[in-house]
Amino acid sequence: MSARQSILVIYAILKDALGHFNRDDGYAMASHVALSGLLAIFPLLIFIASLGAFFGMTEAADTVSELIFQSWPSSVAAPVAREVQKVLTVPRGDVLTFGAVAALWFSSNGVEALRTALNRAYRQQDKRSVILLRLQSIGLVLLGAFILLAYTFLVVLAPLALEAVAARAPRVEEFLLSINVARYTLAGSLLVIGLFITHWLLPAGRRSFKDLWPGVLATLCMWIIAGSLFGAYLASFANYVSTYGGLAGIMTAMIFLYICALVFILGGELNAAISRQRKFRRRQKKQLALFNTLED
Repeated sequence: MSARQSILVIYAILKDALGHFNRDDGYAMASHVALSGLLAIFPLLIFIASLGAFFGMTEAADTVSELIFQSWPSSVAAPVAREVQKVLTVPRGDVLTFGAVAALWFSSNGVEALRTALNRAYRQQDKRSVILLRLQSIGLVLLGAFILLAYTFLVVLAPLALEAVAARAPRVEEFLLSINVARYTLAGSLLVIGLFITHWLLPAGRRSFKDLWPGVLATLCMWIIAGSLFGAYLASFANYVSTYGGLAGIMTAMIFLYICALVFILGGELNAAISRQRKFRRRQKKQLALFNTLED
Protein backbone atom coordinates (compact mmCIF):
# COMPACT_ATOMS: atom_id res chain seq x y z
CA MET A 1 0.00 0.00 0.00
CA SER A 2 1.41 3.40 -1.00
CA ALA A 3 1.76 6.34 1.40
CA ARG A 4 -1.16 8.12 -0.28
CA GLN A 5 -3.39 5.06 0.08
CA SER A 6 -2.39 4.70 3.74
CA ILE A 7 -3.33 8.32 4.42
CA LEU A 8 -6.68 7.85 2.69
CA VAL A 9 -7.40 4.69 4.72
CA ILE A 10 -6.49 6.44 8.00
CA TYR A 11 -8.69 9.41 7.05
CA ALA A 12 -11.60 7.08 6.22
CA ILE A 13 -11.20 5.23 9.55
CA LEU A 14 -11.08 8.45 11.61
CA LYS A 15 -14.03 9.93 9.73
CA ASP A 16 -16.02 6.73 10.27
CA ALA A 17 -15.13 6.56 13.99
CA LEU A 18 -15.99 10.19 14.71
CA GLY A 19 -19.15 10.02 12.61
CA HIS A 20 -20.43 6.97 14.46
CA PHE A 21 -19.41 8.54 17.78
CA ASN A 22 -21.78 11.44 17.05
CA ARG A 23 -24.58 9.19 15.76
CA ASP A 24 -24.22 6.85 18.77
CA ASP A 25 -24.79 9.75 21.22
CA GLY A 26 -21.18 9.46 22.35
CA TYR A 27 -21.27 12.67 24.40
CA ALA A 28 -24.40 11.58 26.28
CA MET A 29 -22.93 8.11 26.86
CA ALA A 30 -19.73 9.68 28.20
CA SER A 31 -21.82 11.63 30.73
CA HIS A 32 -23.51 8.38 31.79
CA VAL A 33 -20.18 6.58 32.18
CA ALA A 34 -18.62 9.51 34.08
CA LEU A 35 -21.48 9.79 36.57
CA SER A 36 -21.67 6.01 37.04
CA GLY A 37 -17.89 5.87 37.49
CA LEU A 38 -17.89 8.61 40.14
CA LEU A 39 -20.77 6.93 41.99
CA ALA A 40 -18.97 3.56 41.78
CA ILE A 41 -15.64 4.76 43.23
CA PHE A 42 -16.91 5.08 46.81
CA PRO A 43 -18.71 1.69 46.94
CA LEU A 44 -15.70 0.00 45.33
CA LEU A 45 -13.31 1.36 47.94
CA ILE A 46 -15.76 0.48 50.73
CA PHE A 47 -15.88 -3.09 49.43
CA ILE A 48 -12.07 -3.22 49.15
CA ALA A 49 -11.86 -1.95 52.75
CA SER A 50 -14.10 -4.82 53.87
CA LEU A 51 -12.21 -7.32 51.74
CA GLY A 52 -8.84 -6.05 52.95
CA ALA A 53 -9.95 -6.24 56.58
CA PHE A 54 -11.11 -9.83 56.00
CA PHE A 55 -7.59 -10.74 54.82
CA GLY A 56 -5.90 -8.71 57.55
CA MET A 57 -4.87 -5.82 55.24
CA THR A 58 -6.56 -3.05 57.21
CA GLU A 59 -4.90 -0.18 55.32
CA ALA A 60 -5.53 -1.66 51.87
CA ALA A 61 -8.37 0.68 50.85
CA ASP A 62 -6.35 3.78 51.84
CA THR A 63 -3.44 2.57 49.76
CA VAL A 64 -5.64 1.62 46.81
CA SER A 65 -7.32 5.05 46.85
CA GLU A 66 -3.89 6.72 46.81
CA LEU A 67 -2.80 4.54 43.89
CA ILE A 68 -6.00 5.30 41.94
CA PHE A 69 -5.82 9.05 42.46
CA GLN A 70 -2.09 9.24 41.68
CA SER A 71 -2.99 9.00 37.99
CA TRP A 72 -5.41 11.96 38.27
CA PRO A 73 -4.32 15.62 38.14
CA SER A 74 -3.69 16.73 41.73
CA SER A 75 -6.33 19.48 41.62
CA VAL A 76 -8.91 16.88 40.52
CA ALA A 77 -7.89 14.11 42.90
CA ALA A 78 -7.46 16.13 46.11
CA PRO A 79 -11.14 16.96 46.87
CA VAL A 80 -12.38 13.47 45.97
CA ALA A 81 -9.57 11.81 47.93
CA ARG A 82 -10.49 13.87 51.01
CA GLU A 83 -14.10 12.65 50.84
CA VAL A 84 -12.93 9.08 50.27
CA GLN A 85 -10.74 9.27 53.38
CA LYS A 86 -13.75 10.43 55.42
CA VAL A 87 -15.76 7.44 54.21
CA LEU A 88 -12.92 5.00 54.86
CA THR A 89 -12.46 6.11 58.47
CA VAL A 90 -15.56 4.06 59.36
CA PRO A 91 -14.37 0.66 60.65
CA ARG A 92 -15.29 -2.25 58.37
CA GLY A 93 -14.76 -5.69 59.75
CA ASP A 94 -16.11 -8.38 57.46
CA VAL A 95 -17.05 -8.94 53.86
CA LEU A 96 -20.50 -10.50 54.17
CA THR A 97 -22.31 -7.50 55.64
CA PHE A 98 -25.29 -5.85 53.95
CA GLY A 99 -23.23 -2.67 53.42
CA ALA A 100 -20.42 -4.54 51.65
CA VAL A 101 -22.86 -6.48 49.47
CA ALA A 102 -24.68 -3.24 48.58
CA ALA A 103 -21.31 -1.62 47.79
CA LEU A 104 -20.50 -4.54 45.49
CA TRP A 105 -23.85 -4.11 43.70
CA PHE A 106 -23.48 -0.34 43.23
CA SER A 107 -19.90 -0.80 42.01
CA SER A 108 -21.18 -3.14 39.31
CA ASN A 109 -23.36 -0.28 37.97
CA GLY A 110 -20.17 1.36 36.75
CA VAL A 111 -19.30 -1.80 34.79
CA GLU A 112 -22.80 -1.85 33.28
CA ALA A 113 -22.34 1.76 32.11
CA LEU A 114 -19.12 0.73 30.34
CA ARG A 115 -20.95 -2.22 28.76
CA THR A 116 -23.71 0.03 27.38
CA ALA A 117 -21.17 2.47 25.94
CA LEU A 118 -19.14 -0.28 24.27
CA ASN A 119 -22.22 -1.99 22.82
CA ARG A 120 -23.11 1.30 21.15
CA ALA A 121 -19.54 1.82 19.95
CA TYR A 122 -19.33 -1.69 18.45
CA ARG A 123 -22.94 -1.39 17.21
CA GLN A 124 -24.05 -4.53 19.03
CA GLN A 125 -27.49 -5.44 20.35
CA ASP A 126 -26.98 -7.33 23.59
CA LYS A 127 -29.46 -10.21 23.77
CA ARG A 128 -27.76 -12.04 26.64
CA SER A 129 -29.57 -12.67 29.92
CA VAL A 130 -29.77 -9.58 32.14
CA ILE A 131 -29.07 -11.77 35.18
CA LEU A 132 -25.96 -13.29 33.60
CA LEU A 133 -24.71 -9.84 32.56
CA ARG A 134 -25.13 -8.50 36.10
CA LEU A 135 -23.35 -11.55 37.52
CA GLN A 136 -20.52 -10.94 35.05
CA SER A 137 -20.29 -7.30 36.18
CA ILE A 138 -20.18 -8.35 39.84
CA GLY A 139 -17.53 -10.93 38.99
CA LEU A 140 -15.43 -8.27 37.25
CA VAL A 141 -15.74 -5.98 40.30
CA LEU A 142 -14.56 -8.86 42.52
CA LEU A 143 -11.69 -9.57 40.13
CA GLY A 144 -10.78 -5.87 40.07
CA ALA A 145 -10.86 -5.71 43.89
CA PHE A 146 -8.48 -8.68 44.16
CA ILE A 147 -6.20 -7.22 41.48
CA LEU A 148 -6.08 -3.87 43.31
CA LEU A 149 -5.20 -5.66 46.53
CA ALA A 150 -2.43 -7.47 44.67
CA TYR A 151 -1.37 -4.12 43.19
CA THR A 152 -1.19 -2.73 46.71
CA PHE A 153 1.04 -5.56 47.79
CA LEU A 154 3.34 -5.27 44.78
CA VAL A 155 3.78 -1.51 44.85
CA VAL A 156 3.60 -0.70 48.56
CA LEU A 157 4.10 -3.74 50.76
CA ALA A 158 6.64 -5.67 48.69
CA PRO A 159 9.50 -3.16 49.37
CA LEU A 160 9.26 -3.99 53.09
CA ALA A 161 9.73 -7.66 52.30
CA LEU A 162 12.62 -6.87 49.94
CA GLU A 163 14.39 -4.77 52.58
CA ALA A 164 14.02 -7.58 55.10
CA VAL A 165 15.49 -10.05 52.63
CA ALA A 166 18.37 -7.68 51.84
CA ALA A 167 19.12 -7.22 55.56
CA ARG A 168 19.34 -10.98 56.11
CA ALA A 169 21.05 -11.82 52.82
CA PRO A 170 23.15 -8.88 51.55
CA ARG A 171 24.20 -10.79 48.43
CA VAL A 172 20.72 -10.56 46.93
CA GLU A 173 20.79 -6.74 47.05
CA GLU A 174 22.19 -6.55 43.52
CA PHE A 175 19.09 -8.34 42.25
CA LEU A 176 16.63 -5.96 43.95
CA LEU A 177 16.74 -3.41 41.11
CA SER A 178 15.58 -5.99 38.57
CA ILE A 179 12.89 -7.14 41.01
CA ASN A 180 11.66 -3.54 41.41
CA VAL A 181 11.55 -3.04 37.65
CA ALA A 182 9.51 -6.23 37.25
CA ARG A 183 7.19 -5.19 40.10
CA TYR A 184 6.39 -1.77 38.62
CA THR A 185 6.09 -3.21 35.11
CA LEU A 186 3.53 -5.70 36.35
CA ALA A 187 1.65 -3.00 38.26
CA GLY A 188 1.59 -0.70 35.23
CA SER A 189 0.38 -3.49 32.96
CA LEU A 190 -2.78 -3.94 35.06
CA LEU A 191 -4.38 -0.91 33.35
CA VAL A 192 -3.64 -2.32 29.90
CA ILE A 193 -5.01 -5.75 30.89
CA GLY A 194 -8.12 -4.08 32.34
CA LEU A 195 -8.78 -2.24 29.07
CA PHE A 196 -8.41 -5.42 27.03
CA ILE A 197 -10.78 -7.28 29.38
CA THR A 198 -13.46 -4.58 29.17
CA HIS A 199 -13.34 -4.45 25.35
CA TRP A 200 -13.29 -8.24 25.08
CA LEU A 201 -15.86 -9.31 27.67
CA LEU A 202 -18.35 -6.49 28.15
CA PRO A 203 -19.87 -5.84 24.70
CA ALA A 204 -21.78 -8.47 22.77
CA GLY A 205 -20.08 -10.25 19.87
CA ARG A 206 -16.61 -11.70 19.51
CA ARG A 207 -13.38 -9.83 18.93
CA SER A 208 -9.78 -11.01 18.66
CA PHE A 209 -6.64 -9.37 20.03
CA LYS A 210 -6.02 -7.93 16.56
CA ASP A 211 -9.43 -6.23 16.71
CA LEU A 212 -8.79 -4.70 20.15
CA TRP A 213 -5.23 -3.44 20.39
CA PRO A 214 -5.57 -0.29 18.19
CA GLY A 215 -8.35 1.15 20.35
CA VAL A 216 -6.61 0.19 23.60
CA LEU A 217 -3.34 1.81 22.49
CA ALA A 218 -5.18 4.92 21.28
CA THR A 219 -7.09 5.11 24.59
CA LEU A 220 -3.88 5.00 26.63
CA CYS A 221 -2.21 7.68 24.50
CA MET A 222 -5.28 9.95 24.55
CA TRP A 223 -5.66 9.48 28.33
CA ILE A 224 -2.08 10.62 28.91
CA ILE A 225 -2.45 13.64 26.62
CA ALA A 226 -5.92 14.63 27.86
CA GLY A 227 -4.94 14.23 31.52
CA SER A 228 -1.84 16.37 31.06
CA LEU A 229 -3.71 19.10 29.19
CA PHE A 230 -6.60 19.16 31.66
CA GLY A 231 -4.19 19.33 34.60
CA ALA A 232 -2.33 22.23 32.96
CA TYR A 233 -5.63 23.99 32.23
CA LEU A 234 -6.75 23.67 35.86
CA ALA A 235 -3.40 24.94 37.11
CA SER A 236 -3.32 27.95 34.78
CA PHE A 237 -6.81 29.10 33.87
CA ALA A 238 -9.76 27.34 35.50
CA ASN A 239 -11.54 28.71 38.57
CA TYR A 240 -14.47 26.38 39.22
CA VAL A 241 -14.95 27.75 42.74
CA SER A 242 -16.48 30.95 41.34
CA THR A 243 -18.92 28.86 39.25
CA TYR A 244 -19.80 25.89 41.46
CA GLY A 245 -18.87 27.08 44.96
CA GLY A 246 -18.59 24.21 47.42
CA LEU A 247 -19.24 21.68 44.65
CA ALA A 248 -16.14 22.75 42.70
CA GLY A 249 -14.08 19.70 43.70
CA ILE A 250 -16.73 17.18 42.72
CA MET A 251 -17.55 19.04 39.48
CA THR A 252 -13.87 19.08 38.55
CA ALA A 253 -13.71 15.33 39.10
CA MET A 254 -16.88 14.88 37.02
CA ILE A 255 -15.40 16.83 34.11
CA PHE A 256 -12.16 14.84 34.33
CA LEU A 257 -14.07 11.53 34.34
CA TYR A 258 -16.20 12.81 31.45
CA ILE A 259 -13.03 13.42 29.41
CA CYS A 260 -11.74 9.94 30.32
CA ALA A 261 -15.09 8.42 29.29
CA LEU A 262 -15.00 10.26 25.95
CA VAL A 263 -11.56 8.83 25.26
CA PHE A 264 -12.64 5.33 26.32
CA ILE A 265 -15.67 5.36 24.00
CA LEU A 266 -13.59 6.77 21.14
CA GLY A 267 -11.25 3.79 21.56
CA GLY A 268 -14.18 1.45 21.00
CA GLU A 269 -15.40 3.48 18.02
CA LEU A 270 -11.90 3.34 16.52
CA ASN A 271 -11.79 -0.45 16.84
CA ALA A 272 -15.22 -0.73 15.23
CA ALA A 273 -14.22 1.60 12.37
CA ILE A 274 -11.02 -0.37 11.71
CA SER A 275 -13.03 -3.61 11.67
CA ARG A 276 -15.48 -2.15 9.15
CA GLN A 277 -12.61 -0.90 6.99
CA ARG A 278 -11.04 -4.39 6.99
CA LYS A 279 -14.33 -5.98 5.92
CA PHE A 280 -14.74 -3.34 3.18
CA ARG A 281 -11.23 -4.00 1.84
CA ARG A 282 -11.80 -7.78 1.94
CA ARG A 283 -14.99 -7.34 -0.10
CA GLN A 284 -13.10 -5.16 -2.58
CA LYS A 285 -10.39 -7.81 -2.99
CA LYS A 286 -12.98 -10.54 -3.53
CA GLN A 287 -14.83 -8.45 -6.10
CA LEU A 288 -11.56 -7.63 -7.87
CA ALA A 289 -10.54 -11.31 -7.89
CA LEU A 290 -13.97 -12.29 -9.26
CA PHE A 291 -13.74 -9.59 -11.93
CA ASN A 292 -10.27 -10.78 -12.99
CA THR A 293 -11.53 -14.39 -13.13
CA LEU A 294 -14.45 -13.39 -15.35
CA GLU A 295 -12.12 -11.41 -17.62
CA ASP A 296 -9.85 -14.41 -18.07
